[in-house]
Amino acid sequence: MTNNEILRKIRYIYDFSDTKMIELFNLAEYEVDRSTVSDWLKKDDDPMYVELTDRELAIFLNGLIIENRGRREGPTPEPEDPLSNNMILKKMKIALNLQSDDILELFDSVDRKLSNHELSAFFRNSNHKSYRPLLDQYLRNFFTALQLKHKPN
Repeated sequence: MTNNEILRKIRYIYDFSDTKMIELFNLAEYEVDRSTVSDWLKKDDDPMYVELTDRELAIFLNGLIIENRGRREGPTPEPEDPLSNNMILKKMKIALNLQSDDILELFDSVDRKLSNHELSAFFRNSNHKSYRPLLDQYLRNFFTALQLKHKPN
């Protein structure tokens, strides 16, 4: 999945307006204007399409975390660059205050069976022997499940 696809999915699932998207970036101390957000949200074949970087997606996800969970003590966290699918899932888990059982239920709702052990491997440190990279298909299934949960029609 591309970063732009992820941004479009989150916007669609939660009905975020351009103003809300800008606010989420601002929460993570990143200034962005409406035209930039609009260019990120365009389809890949649009001539005005602009690719969203890993750093910018991490900033957006950090803003989503701050919006839903509140600001942590101390400075705003540095955005990750590069940003892996595992980090995206972890940030979504934090932002949405999901427990492992919630994530397993989401995957189950799209007929994607995962064990608790498989799920925990996605959240491990990348140097850990049981770490497992999260493939695009799992991330796509996660966002599809969120969409089914929040927009069942």
